[in-house]
Amino acid sequence: MESKVNEENGGMMEQIFNLKENNTDIKTEVIAGFTTFMTMAYIIFVNPTILSDAGMPFNGVFIATIAGAILGTLAMAFLTNYPFALASGMGLNAFFAYSVVANMGVSWQAALGVIFIEGIIFIILSVTPVRKMIVNAIPMALKTGISSGIGLFIAFIGLQNANIAVNSEATLVTIGNPLSGPSLVAIFGLVVIGILHALKIKGALLWGIIAATIFGWTNGVTPAFNGFFAMPSMADWSEVLFQLDIKAAFNAGLIGILLSFLFVDMFDTAGTLVGVSQQAGYLDENGDLPKANRALLADAIGTTGGALFGTTTVTTYVESASGVAEGGRTGLTGVVAAILFFLALFFRPLIGIVPGAATAPALIVVGTMMMSNITKLDWDDFTDILPAFVAMIIMPLTYSISNGIALGFIVYPLVKLFTGKGEDVHWLVYVLGLVFVGYFLWL
Repeated sequence: MESKVNEENGGMMEQIFNLKENNTDIKTEVIAGFTTFMTMAYIIFVNPTILSDAGMPFNGVFIATIAGAILGTLAMAFLTNYPFALASGMGLNAFFAYSVVANMGVSWQAALGVIFIEGIIFIILSVTPVRKMIVNAIPMALKTGISSGIGLFIAFIGLQNANIAVNSEATLVTIGNPLSGPSLVAIFGLVVIGILHALKIKGALLWGIIAATIFGWTNGVTPAFNGFFAMPSMADWSEVLFQLDIKAAFNAGLIGILLSFLFVDMFDTAGTLVGVSQQAGYLDENGDLPKANRALLADAIGTTGGALFGTTTVTTYVESASGVAEGGRTGLTGVVAAILFFLALFFRPLIGIVPGAATAPALIVVGTMMMSNITKLDWDDFTDILPAFVAMIIMPLTYSISNGIALGFIVYPLVKLFTGKGEDVHWLVYVLGLVFVGYFLWL
C-alpha cells in the first residue's frame, strides 16, 4: 500500500514538474530545496533586524519576510518550473531603512507604498516584452562575467560570514583569525563539503552545514537550544500587514526613490537570473533565458505581495545557486524551500541556532562552482574579456550585482565600437549603456 502511495505521489510530481525531462528526481529536489533554504534562512532574522532600524516592529517583519519569501518562491516554481527561491533582497532593505527612512525622513509606510508601486510597474513590464528584451539583450560575454562575478560575490559573503574576511581601515579588507571562533567552524564545514563533493555524495552542502553547526557547539559559535517550537502571532503581523501608504508614495519627492528602487531591483534580478540560469544550464544556444518573462513576473508578484505583507523588495536570491549545485532543476526545489520557510514560522528557535559561519562554507563552494563559467569566454577576444572582467570584479568589490552589470554595460559597447565591432552589438546594449551612465550621474 505504501509503495503504491509513493508511486502515485511520484507520478503527480512528475506530471507537475517534469522531473525526468530535467534529469532529476524527488530526492534530489528535496535535498536541493533544503540546501537553498539553509543558505538563505538568515534573511528571516537579518531582514527584521535591518527594518527595525527604520522603526518597523521586528516580530511583524519576521512574519512578513517569510510570507513574502513563500509567495515569491511559489510563484517562481509554478510559473517557470525553475529552482529559484526568492526573499526580501539584501542591499535594497538597507537602502530602504538607512537611506530612505532614516536619512530622507520618509515614513516606512510611505516607503512600502513606493515598493508596492514598483511591483505594479514590474508586473506591467513583465507581461510586455520590455523586461525580457533587457535580460536577453545582455551579451553572452557579459552573461558569463555576471555569472562568475556572482560566484565571487557570494563567496565573499561567505568569507565575511565566517569572519575570515574582515574590515580593515588600512586595506579595506584583511584576514581574521582563521583558527578561532566562526572562522574555525567555517573552515571545518568547508573541508567536510569539499571531501563530500569530491566523492560525489549527494547533499554535500547540506551535510556540511549540519556538520559545521554541530562542530560550532565545541567552541561556542552555535548557540544552545532554547526550545524548538514557538507560535507566530497574528497580532504582531497586523502591525505591518497592509500598513503601506500608497497615497504618500505618489508624492513628487518620492519619484527619485521609486526610480532608484526600480533600477537596482531590475538589474539585480536580471543579473541573478542570468547567473544562476547559466549555472543550471537553462540558457539556450543564443544565450537567452527561456521563460524569462515568467521568471520576471514571479519576481514582480513577490515584490508587490511583499509590500502588502509588510516587507521590502522581494527578489531572486543568488543563494539559489546552492540548490542548483545540489542538482535542483525544477520548481519542486522551490516548493520544498517554501514549505521550510512556512515551518520556520513555528520552529523559529530551532532555525535560529544555525550560525552564519555554518552556512558560509556552502556559499564559498557555490562561488567556486560558478567561477567555472569563465571557461566559456572567448579568451582570444579582448573586447569580450575586458567588459566581462569589469562586471565580474566590481560585484564583490562594491558589494553590488547591479554596479557590476552597470559598468560592464558601459565598457562593452565602447570597446566594441572603437575596435570596429560596433555592428555586432545589439542596439539595446547601446541604450542601456547610456542609461547606466545616467544612473551614475543622477541616481
